[in-house]
Amino acid sequence: MKREQPIDSATIARHGLTPEEYSRVEAALGRAPNLLELGIFSVMWSEHCSYKSSRKLLRGLPTSGPRVLVGPGENAGVVEIGDGLAVAFKMESHNHPSYIEPTQGAATGVGGILRDVFTMGARPVASLDLLRFGDPSHPKTPFLVEGVVAGIGGYGNAIGVPTVGGEVAFDHAFDGNCLVNAFTVGVLRKDKIFLGRAAGPGNPVLYVGARTGRDGIHGATMASAEFDETTEEKRPTVQVGDPFTEKLLLEACLELMQSDAIVGIQDMGAAGLTSSSVEMAGRGGAGLRLDLDRVPVREERMTPYEIMLSESQERMLIVAAKGREAEVERIFRKWDLEVALVGEVTSTGKLELFFGGERVGELPIGPLTDGAPLYDRPRHAPSDLAERQRFDPATLPEIPAAEALLALLRRPTIASKEWVYRQYDHEVRLGGVVRPGGDAALVRVEGGKVGLGLSAGCNSRFCELDPREGARHAVAEVCRNLATVGAEPIGLTDCLNFGNPERPEIMWQLEQAVLGLGDACRALEVPIVSGNVSLYNETDGRAILPTPAVAAVGLVSDCATGAHSWFASAGDVVALLGEPWRSPSGPPELGGSERQAMAGPLRGKPPPLDLARERAVQRACVALVRAGLVRSAHDCSEGGLGVALAECCVMGERRIGARVALPVPGRPDLALFSEEPSRIVLSFDPARRGEVARVAADHGAPLLELGEVGGERLEIAGVLAVEISKLDAAWRGGFLDVVARPTAI
Repeated sequence: MKREQPIDSATIARHGLTPEEYSRVEAALGRAPNLLELGIFSVMWSEHCSYKSSRKLLRGLPTSGPRVLVGPGENAGVVEIGDGLAVAFKMESHNHPSYIEPTQGAATGVGGILRDVFTMGARPVASLDLLRFGDPSHPKTPFLVEGVVAGIGGYGNAIGVPTVGGEVAFDHAFDGNCLVNAFTVGVLRKDKIFLGRAAGPGNPVLYVGARTGRDGIHGATMASAEFDETTEEKRPTVQVGDPFTEKLLLEACLELMQSDAIVGIQDMGAAGLTSSSVEMAGRGGAGLRLDLDRVPVREERMTPYEIMLSESQERMLIVAAKGREAEVERIFRKWDLEVALVGEVTSTGKLELFFGGERVGELPIGPLTDGAPLYDRPRHAPSDLAERQRFDPATLPEIPAAEALLALLRRPTIASKEWVYRQYDHEVRLGGVVRPGGDAALVRVEGGKVGLGLSAGCNSRFCELDPREGARHAVAEVCRNLATVGAEPIGLTDCLNFGNPERPEIMWQLEQAVLGLGDACRALEVPIVSGNVSLYNETDGRAILPTPAVAAVGLVSDCATGAHSWFASAGDVVALLGEPWRSPSGPPELGGSERQAMAGPLRGKPPPLDLARERAVQRACVALVRAGLVRSAHDCSEGGLGVALAECCVMGERRIGARVALPVPGRPDLALFSEEPSRIVLSFDPARRGEVARVAADHGAPLLELGEVGGERLEIAGVLAVEISKLDAAWRGGFLDVVARPTAI
């Protein structure tokens, strides 16, 4: 190989490697690396690619089940749904790029998760997003919100995959680091699953898709580092997406997948050609030889280093069956895409790189994949946690219940997100059964009655106060959302967003959250089949709120029986599935709630979650919806029971009031807005009262009749009476207050 200048300590540091890790590189190679080899080790050993701080923890999660066909470790998880069909789904982060360049960062996040899904052989049918932004009054918040929403909508709309739901929340802890988590689900035949593996020495390796440029070089390394005053200088590491090319790539891949020409296929995502080639070889126990001067490029004089580390979008690496190269080329040429034979599978267990006829790199696959560093980092609870968890709700200033309700409805985390989802073409492909804005999306599987319930969420404030309990709540809430549309949860994916794991208190948060995810998934019998970890979400040492985001997929046997989240008919019974208060004689739990956040710094503990009660409530709700016994079902979450009742009045196209009576304990402005779990507001025909009660009792779920739908006000006897027009104006205007503010870049 061509000799280069020795690599100095500054170069090693720029590549994100510690001196100890560099010593391991030299030991793995038996010599010093050249710059290209150093770059490859750098990206493959980054947190983004190697999970070196989280792999040990993730091994304890439940990942198997009777429906699971492919679990974690591939591009996406795959779960069987019956009739020979399956769904592939995954959630990924694009946090760092979206803060630096929100439109392209969010757009390429959508493009990447779409490729993860159709790489498995699935046609994407729907997407969700989970977004976190800083304080609504922060000058950069409107700029980030507008750019991220434009990027998600622009990419998804152009490629024709509907964004059907998600979650948006705000907190000052995200001022310097927004979160953009993207989820996609696709449908495939269970006997046509494609894996990202290289096998069969002599089989050809083909590059397909767009040409390689210099955009996104070292994106994976950038995503594995904190932000500081040099953040804006990292803008060139953000990729640039082209959804129209991605649409061609999607159709070409799915056409090729109708044949048996593919041995393995992998998206060129984070770390580009490096990660796709190394991961395919690692999974298949093989080696690869690549001729880098055969890679299609769009810029002159690109070096091997740039070609291997570029994160240009809309590209795939395919291992084809020997002799089928012409078939692959014909299909991709038909779709006006680049296709090039760039190498072959070997039995050497090495990545061998050539350029201009010279060997420019030779690296063993094992140390790059399973042999990457694996850390058991020190961890302990934050020293001030006990103090922050001490909180007496009675110390909150008393506010008239009606005034508090209107203030909560105006808060951007609670307010209508119509401004967001109206920019998404959620009706493309005509698969949506329940429109965005409710608790969960419901998408019909083409050609039948079966549907998919989809929900994503996480209460970041709960996780800050108690990460294990907060993670349990996250799983419970997304599955509860599925229950409101009659969906049985069949699989979960996660996206674990945390700060710097080298800080023991952050590592403790991560460990506790993973334990909480495992607790809830085991209790609710839902496996985690895919996921992502995003660490170093910090700016100048200030970490985001820990956010173990989760997205759940549920199965609906007949879409015709689905319920809405809002009241529909005057005279219907309003009832609560679950207990209205955990303890009528004790103080309400307000830690981490929106009501508590209105008053000052985050304090207290999240309300305790009884997973047995949660399971009973969810199963009762699924049974009620599937039997067609309820017209609406709406989860109580942010803002508690008071906000849930108000939302039931204003979320539908026809606003309608309700008259209810509640045995409100203590101060109404606290009890009504406690965010205790395992509660769902129902409405149903009074003639079905007995049937509803029997189903709830059969599942061991409490049921309390509250009142009836009707009128032009929300009335809670002895507590408040507010005109629907005022509730509607507050709820629909709160988010607009954010995007109407002047922006700052």
